[in-house]
Amino acid sequence: MDRLQVCGIRCYGYTGFFEEERKLGQWFEVDLVFGLDVRAAGASDRLDDTLDYGGAVQRVQSLVRQARFATIERLATAIAEDILHHTVAEEVTVRLTKVSPPIPDFGGHIALEITRSRAELHPGT
Repeated sequence: MDRLQVCGIRCYGYTGFFEEERKLGQWFEVDLVFGLDVRAAGASDRLDDTLDYGGAVQRVQSLVRQARFATIERLATAIAEDILHHTVAEEVTVRLTKVSPPIPDFGGHIALEITRSRAELHPGT
């Protein structure tokens, strides 16, 4: 399986455990790794034969901006499911980062990485 990476999707969202996070929001960053077969596009040089990563970026941005989940686990799962429903990817890895989490005396970031496949969404198909 081939891998296509889209890195550094930054957007402001409202996911978080604390009410203030869901009300005031915070910055998130999303990296995606799509697992797919790009042989057709490699031979044809046609965009129709590969993944529309511009559209995937727009879908992620929209989802992060609109979601009001309590956990980043739920947001990352929603992103993965949306990608698998709306692209030709057979698998997607989502790395979701809270750029400045509300943790006292902590200047780092929190990141979650999940991998989901089309087969998990549609078992037995």
